[in-house]
Amino acid sequence: MTKQFENQVVLITGATAGIGYATAIAFAREGAHLIVSGRNAVAGEQLVSELRSMSTQAEFLQADVSNEEQVAKLVDFCVTRFGHLDIAVNSAGFEGVRGSIMEQTVDSYTAAFNANALGTFLCLKHEMRIMSRQKSGAIVNLSSTMGSRGNAQAPMYVASKHAIEGFTKSVALEACQYNVRVNAVAPGPIATDMLDRIANGSQNLPMVASTIPAGRIGKPEEVADAIMFMASRHSSYITGQILAVNGGKTAM
Repeated sequence: MTKQFENQVVLITGATAGIGYATAIAFAREGAHLIVSGRNAVAGEQLVSELRSMSTQAEFLQADVSNEEQVAKLVDFCVTRFGHLDIAVNSAGFEGVRGSIMEQTVDSYTAAFNANALGTFLCLKHEMRIMSRQKSGAIVNLSSTMGSRGNAQAPMYVASKHAIEGFTKSVALEACQYNVRVNAVAPGPIATDMLDRIANGSQNLPMVASTIPAGRIGKPEEVADAIMFMASRHSSYITGQILAVNGGKTAM
C-alpha cells in the first residue's frame, strides 16, 4: 500500500525536540524523504539515525533560523540532495523570557523575535524561492494559542507568535499564484521540554490542564497529525488559515 507522503521531500526546522521531532517521525512513517534541522548537532544526528532505521532517506543540517545565510543554505541543500522541496514545516521557536512588560529588555525582545518572527520570515522567504519556481508546495508554520490571545507574563512570546500568524496569512495570498499553500498550526499546552521550562518559571502552569475542556495537556504526536493534515492533499483547498490544536482552550 502506498504511504501518504511516499517520496515527498519534507524540510522540518526545530526538528530535534518536541513537536518538530514528533513531526519528523510521523512523516517518516508515511514514506517521506526528510531534511531535518536544528541547532543541536548531536540530537540531529541521533534523529537522522532513527529516521533511517525506519527505511526513509534522511539528512540533518545544523542551522540557526535567524541567520539568513544558514537558512538559504538549508533550503538549497534540500534541492541539491533530493531535487525539489514539497513540504516545509517551520517548527523552530523559543518561548521567550517570562515576566511583566516592565521587566522585559531589548535583549529579551530580540531573543524571542529572532527565533520566532525573523526565523519564520527567513524560512518562508527561501522556501518560497524554491516552491514558486516549482509551482507547487505546502508550508506549515508553528504558531500557538498565544498567536491570537494575550498573556500577561509572556509579552514577547505572544507578540512574536502574532507575527507568525500575520506572515502566514499574507504569504498565503501571494503564494496562491504559484500553487503553493501556506498555513499555520497553533498548539495549546503540549507536553514538551518547552512547556517544562515555562512551568519551572510559573506557579500557574500546573493549573493549565484544568482550564482545557479535554482535561489534559496535549501530546506532540497530536500536533504532528494536524501538521500532516495541513500539508496533505486532504487540505488542498485550505490556505492562509490557522488551525487551533488545543483541546478546546480557545473555545472558552
